[in-house]
Amino acid sequence: MQEETVLSMRGICKEFPGVKALQNVDFTLRRGEIHALMGENGAGKSTLIKVLTGVYTKDAGHIQMEGTEGEANIRSPQDAQNIGISTVYQEITLCPNLTVAENMFIGREAGLLTHRKEYEKKAEQLLKNLNIPARARQELSSCSLAVQQMVAIARAVDMNCKVLILDEPTSSLDEKEVQMLFSLMRDLRSRGVGIIFVTHFLEQVYEVCDRITVLRNGELVGEYIIQDLPQVQLVAKMMGKELDETIEIDASGKKNTPTGETVYEAENLSSSEAKPFNFKISRGEVNGFTGLLGSGRSESVRAIFGADRVTGGKVRMNGKQVRISRPIDAMKNGIGYLPEDRKRDGIIADLSVRDNIILALQVMKGFFHPMSRSEMEKFADEYIHTLNIKTASKDTPVGSLSGGNQQKVILARWLLTHPEYLILDEPTRGIDIGTKLEIQRLVLKLAEENVSVTFISSEIEEMLRTCSRLIVMRDRKIVGELTGDELSQTNIMKTIAGGEKQ
Repeated sequence: MQEETVLSMRGICKEFPGVKALQNVDFTLRRGEIHALMGENGAGKSTLIKVLTGVYTKDAGHIQMEGTEGEANIRSPQDAQNIGISTVYQEITLCPNLTVAENMFIGREAGLLTHRKEYEKKAEQLLKNLNIPARARQELSSCSLAVQQMVAIARAVDMNCKVLILDEPTSSLDEKEVQMLFSLMRDLRSRGVGIIFVTHFLEQVYEVCDRITVLRNGELVGEYIIQDLPQVQLVAKMMGKELDETIEIDASGKKNTPTGETVYEAENLSSSEAKPFNFKISRGEVNGFTGLLGSGRSESVRAIFGADRVTGGKVRMNGKQVRISRPIDAMKNGIGYLPEDRKRDGIIADLSVRDNIILALQVMKGFFHPMSRSEMEKFADEYIHTLNIKTASKDTPVGSLSGGNQQKVILARWLLTHPEYLILDEPTRGIDIGTKLEIQRLVLKLAEENVSVTFISSEIEEMLRTCSRLIVMRDRKIVGELTGDELSQTNIMKTIAGGEKQ
């Protein structure tokens, strides 16, 4: 790996009202390296990236790019692009109704429509050179999410990028797709491209990266060669705590399966998205639905909450048959639901932290019976403190908070309703390790307080650490149930694949 510097950021500072987002942060990227930018939500990663790409203007500091004399003048994303800085975000920003070639060149080549064959040939060659399994004339929407990510990267590479920023590119990919993306990243590294990799998956960092820079609370903790920083030390540096404080979680919730009465029971429950299934959960139990993406995990819990159109089945709460066909029915029966996609289905970005917290309780009361201002303030203050939500104030728009703090706001919303049964679908996806551990501890604490919790996570280790019973799904059907000594990664994989448990 070459040591030639392609990007140097020194003493970067950025403040927002009431928040010092970056304080004298340094960052160095070398030619032909994959460099992980790590830190908890709120550490300053996104702010540093936005300063580098011209979304934010820095308050102090210097940025220098290879090939430019003096300080790089980056006042807009276009300025960043012009000097060789490209970004590929978690959410694909291309046009799904256009072809791969059109997505690669539209907006840059005035003659795209009149010289279509020429650009399709150019796109085909670029796809071949980068080993991207797509065709130039193929409609982008027909490509997998991973291939769409790779097309976005190919577009950036064709724009002669020297610095490629990949912001959570693997969050929605399966293991095979992740490996496809990593193969492309390694190829670009060999071509001399410097890659900044932002992710919350520690294993992926150690699989593909050369260096790590760690931020915490807007300050630089340090830069490390990957071999010199074991994973456990990385966690400690990100959190600023002793290791035994961060990793150990009381596992009693999964060792002692509750034997109390059944709180919720479904018989042949089905919806527009879920096939008929049977399910029940005891008071104070933490169970989970597990399976590959598309197995029916989320569809099942959405049916339980009435989020999708319920088409059949019987439901009992505390032994009494009830009708739950809409979310308001579920809420009135003591069920809360944190959805898989917090941005689309969870937060209302433009509303304040306070208004997001009290939303579910206000819906249950009815909008003709509004809460008093003092009640709203009291509830907001209570849960901001209880869940340690990092926000400048309760009036701050929730959309401006980090992902982990947005997730805490949604949790606060449901805890305020004092649910008997709480469904958490991917509550720790895309958030930092510290907040993940806080949420896991909260789940076990709720169970101790006799709240029943269904917990869904794509990370099997997290499920094993948190749940006392796992329902395994495949092809939108329940194919197994694991408890006690059966709870192991091997048994989960074998059950998903249709093999015998150990």
